[in-house]
Amino acid sequence: MMRARPGPLHPLLTGEREYPFVTLDQRRRALLPRGTRAINFGMGDPRERTPEFIRETLRGAVPETSSYPSAFGQGELRAACARWLERRFGVRADPERHVLSANGAKEAVFSLALALVDRGSRDPRDRVVIPTPAYPVYESGARFAGAQPYFSPLSSEDGWRFDPRRVPDDVWSRTALLWLGSPHNPTGAVLELPALARVLETAKRFGFWVAADEAYCEVYFENRRPHSMLELGFENVIALHTLSKRSAMTGFRSGFMAGDERLIAALKRFRPNLGTATPDFVQAAAIAAWNDDAHPGEQRGRYARKRAAMLEYFATRGWSVEASEASFYLWMKVPDGDDAAFVDRLLRVGIIALPGSFLGKGGEGFVRWALVPTPEDCALAIARLEAVTA
Repeated sequence: MMRARPGPLHPLLTGEREYPFVTLDQRRRALLPRGTRAINFGMGDPRERTPEFIRETLRGAVPETSSYPSAFGQGELRAACARWLERRFGVRADPERHVLSANGAKEAVFSLALALVDRGSRDPRDRVVIPTPAYPVYESGARFAGAQPYFSPLSSEDGWRFDPRRVPDDVWSRTALLWLGSPHNPTGAVLELPALARVLETAKRFGFWVAADEAYCEVYFENRRPHSMLELGFENVIALHTLSKRSAMTGFRSGFMAGDERLIAALKRFRPNLGTATPDFVQAAAIAAWNDDAHPGEQRGRYARKRAAMLEYFATRGWSVEASEASFYLWMKVPDGDDAAFVDRLLRVGIIALPGSFLGKGGEGFVRWALVPTPEDCALAIARLEAVTA
């Protein structure tokens, strides 16, 4: 019998490198004591209840007959997103020209480079600039699109804030896309309007797109509300927003993109090929969520209390936290500088956190804590931390 020759696979799927949370889960299985319930500060998946009015809207919108949803999002949803942008940032967006639904921000992040990277022309735009450490999907989306990622490391010295002047002009001249997170994942650093304006001026001068990942803009403290890149205008900008963190709706997979009408028009041609569309009943729940501004404040209050408790305990241990101005992340400096070893010690007492080195260059020596466990589990984690050596 002839031996079958296997079909080809994309090289990125056959290498040793894995998604960071897959690696972290392998460490969990190896080190978590048997019979111990893990308290998970590793993945940013809130354990807060999705507000009842959102769940009730979802239940009431499930149809008897299922139909394909629009890949662009219902007009009512895009209008709700536009109204929220105006209430939250003072930005007036046209739902038809400036707003597009997304099947969660992660899907939009991964697919954006596919629509933008140009490798075949005489003046190729094949670079994707990524300030690091960073959300890992920026890189994987770029690599699957055939782009060359250019990593611009952030550091304590710059407050974990990106400065476009640190990227050479010859890189900018080949750049299709810059990923810019504010509040930043994993550090929680926030860029003020002058810093955002420097980035936008660079984008307009060299002709690339700024993807402003603003997924955590509703998780802030002391009334220090993060700005949106859209406050500076729509040209060369696309901002990504999601209900995952704002409304504890990670499983609903609902978000939107807003920005330059030229790019929105191009994405309307691109996205139907992907088949990405949020079900209509989820869109109904999303409309209810974007129309309500009370529940995000209640969520912020819960995060603030957990944040205060964890910071107070870290201070008793002499564990310093940097940036962490917004988002539900704490960016903690590891006492001995070995972030992976520190997380292994946490796992041995039933606590999961994410080594900063898993998120790219610049993250070495830091650990990201996602304040997503319940208040009760945060208190239990603090008790367990007593057994962790510094």
